[in-house]
Amino acid sequence: MEVIFSATMGELASRSISFLVDRYLRQKAAPTDEERLCSLQRLLLRVRVIVEEADGRVIANQAMLHQLSILKKEMYRGYYTLDVFNCRSHGEDTTKDHEISNSFAPSEFNPAKRVCFCSGSNKGALQAELLEKVLGSISDTIEDVSEFVTFLCGCPRVRCQPYNMYLLLNKCMFGRQMEMEHIMNFLLQEESAPGAAEDPAVLPIIGPGKVGKSTLIEHACDDERVRNQFSQILCFNGDDIKDASIETLREGGRIKHESGGMGCGRTLIIIEISMDLDRYVWKRFYSAARSRIGSGSKIIIASRSDRIASFGTTQALRLQCFTQEAYWYFFKVRTFGSTSTEDHPKLTAIAMDMARLLNGCLMAASIFCGLLKANFNLRFWSMALATLGNIKQKNTLLYGERFAEAWAMEEPVYLRRAKKNSSECFVILADQQTCSAETEDPGMMSVQDLFFGSIRPRGNFKVHAWTSHLPPHSKYIFHCGLQRPQHMVARTGTSRRIAAD
Repeated sequence: MEVIFSATMGELASRSISFLVDRYLRQKAAPTDEERLCSLQRLLLRVRVIVEEADGRVIANQAMLHQLSILKKEMYRGYYTLDVFNCRSHGEDTTKDHEISNSFAPSEFNPAKRVCFCSGSNKGALQAELLEKVLGSISDTIEDVSEFVTFLCGCPRVRCQPYNMYLLLNKCMFGRQMEMEHIMNFLLQEESAPGAAEDPAVLPIIGPGKVGKSTLIEHACDDERVRNQFSQILCFNGDDIKDASIETLREGGRIKHESGGMGCGRTLIIIEISMDLDRYVWKRFYSAARSRIGSGSKIIIASRSDRIASFGTTQALRLQCFTQEAYWYFFKVRTFGSTSTEDHPKLTAIAMDMARLLNGCLMAASIFCGLLKANFNLRFWSMALATLGNIKQKNTLLYGERFAEAWAMEEPVYLRRAKKNSSECFVILADQQTCSAETEDPGMMSVQDLFFGSIRPRGNFKVHAWTSHLPPHSKYIFHCGLQRPQHMVARTGTSRRIAAD
């Protein structure tokens, strides 16, 4: 028994020593967070080279577009993680340093966001695990795109290719390559029998408010191939459709493009409505369009309502909001441009908080990115973050969590200026898109004056929110009014409480 016991104890001791030695060697060989971040930077540079080269080429292959979409998602995730850790390494917590964002922390299901809130002894292990997962995922993705890079060399280049990422985000539709190709295939597809009479094809585009439906259509209409395909492009809204008849179809809409003899008499009709469209109204309009436009004409109808899918002659295109990582990448590049975020950790932390509060809204990103870029200093950015947090907090109190849905503007939006001890409270009643020529008003208030200025407007007034960079350079206008704080009442179930804080 003593021999067996001694042998057993010796074996256990030997295994324990081997385990401890092996664990020590693994810990000693494990890379530090700084080394992991350097590796992540190098991988992201490789990914960015491929992505920017792909964005400069016309890719018609759907499988290649799908693979490019996967590559971009990994790039957005990698840059989001890198920026989070860079902020933390400089002592800038993207949620704790700013009091107003504590109530609007990001989803706990995303590890890239959850790591910011970890505390205690497990924080270092969770950070290391997160970085290892991101590094491994990006490395695997790069290995998978070797054939993609080979085929990419055979794709033609885009004409007038932008020369940097800031212009690329302005001149090309960010993150919507697959959706854009879907629309282009629909618009450029020739009719089956040239010269034969046929009903106009209809493509429904469905998505939440402020997700980029109108911008996607603008980019498609701005393409030279589309302008050569159709002799005219007409735009309609919900009211135009209700009033349209066979005799006034052309006059009922806005002429977006007209090319004379080009396009063989084909017409592209763009219809943008906010919600539902009555089926009888649609049938009457479609009948008028079928009688008045030439063979090979097309119709695109965009709405938030899923019911318009039944109006289509082809499968509906559905747009979803960007992921937090993709939206942050868009927001960062539009705000910082060619400036490195690593050189401005405090501003980066504020910008990340703002991107979370904006919740994927593209119009809000265009407004606030312009404000931040024009006032590149910590004090102004802190004021902008405080103002945005106040807007979010006040309107969530008034309307509940539905206000978080990308500033849908379905109900008035209340805001208070960033000035100390300011009792002025404004309400954005509605937003409006107009042609540039229709809004030449030098006295119109700017959005910066609305948020941070000292001008005291009276009654109802208009605010110039931003101007589209695409022709015809539409202007987006806020219709606002002055609202006394005591009139701001919030409803919670059957109770009512004053929301003027």
